[in-house]
This record gives sequence, structure tokens and C-alpha cells, in this order.
Amino acid sequence: MTHSHRTRTGAPRPDAKAPPLARASTHSSLRLRILRPGAALRWLAAGALALSLAACYTPPWQQVPPNASQAEVQTRLGAPREVYPLAPGVTRWLYPTKPFGEETIAADFDAQGRLLSMAQVLSMPEFNKVEIDKWTKTDVLHHFGEPVETSYFPLMKREVWTYRFKQDDVWYSMMNFYFDPQGIVKTTQISPDPLHEKRENNLF
Repeated sequence: MTHSHRTRTGAPRPDAKAPPLARASTHSSLRLRILRPGAALRWLAAGALALSLAACYTPPWQQVPPNASQAEVQTRLGAPREVYPLAPGVTRWLYPTKPFGEETIAADFDAQGRLLSMAQVLSMPEFNKVEIDKWTKTDVLHHFGEPVETSYFPLMKREVWTYRFKQDDVWYSMMNFYFDPQGIVKTTQISPDPLHEKRENNLF
């Protein structure tokens, strides 16, 4: 219902103006509507800047030049935490981030101590290199380093080595290698990382 101001005689005043409070309220809502797009743009710009900075970041191990010497690699990354022999004349240095990290950087050197390759080995492309019924504990150890945890299932007679990793660079997961009593890989299994599972479930 529309209300109008009346004179003392009760007749409506056609030129009556809206109360000052109503005008102020209308102006405030207009001002908010005008400012909101600008605030949204600022948030978008800040998000774009953060993404741009993340895209520009290069991990230290990716900055090591090809054919670098062991001394150069050690200067940039520090001393390796694990060292293993691979093919004849090839040595692998491992830089794990366990117990809580999901990456292990592997640097392979030739017999002259020159860098052949460097890669993050806790990934599906690397896990897919494991050959069931052929790889041994030694093969797994030399390729991925020491597991973050081990367990044993007596009924299955299987020892399990577990490694943390990010599946598809998104999902916090555990790669499990099952060994028979002879130390041969019989199967693999991916499971959620319990360290992050509760936090991920809270997002949904």
C-alpha cells in the first residue's frame, strides 16, 4: 500500500517528498551495487597474480643443467639421503621428502659422475615401470628409495611397502607394493592417504 503525506485538513500533498531515511537507504544500496564489481575485479586480479607466480616457479631440481657434475648437483640440492647402484656404471642419488612429503627426486649419474637424468619418481609413470612377478625388493628400493612404512599380512604371507604420492598431482594417495616370501612383487594397490583423508572428506 502506498502512503502519502496529508495536510492538516487530511488532503494528500501531491508534492510530498520521500522521507530522508528512505532516500539515504536507496543511495546506500546503489553505492554498494556500484562497488561490488570493482571488488570482484580486485579479487580476480589477486587470484590471477597468485596463479601466475605459481606457474613461474621452477623447483630447484629442475634448474640443474644437463650433464652437471655430482659436485654441482650437491651444491644445488645438498647431499643425497640415499645412494644406489643401477645399471652397470650408473649411480642413483635420491632426495626423498618423507615421511610426510609426496615427492622423491632421483638423479642418475654415469661412471664419470655426470648427470644423465633427473626426475620425480613417486608418480604413476614411474610406478607403471614396475614389472609384476619380476621386480624384487632391491629393484623397488633402488628405484623409489626406502618406503615410508612397511607392514606384513600373515594370512596372505605378504610384506607391503608403502609410498606417499599425489595421484594425478591432485589426490593424496599411498602406493603399496606386495611382496611374496621370496621378495618378488606380486601386486600393487593404491589407497587414500589417511594423513589427508579426513581433511579431504570435510570439503564435501
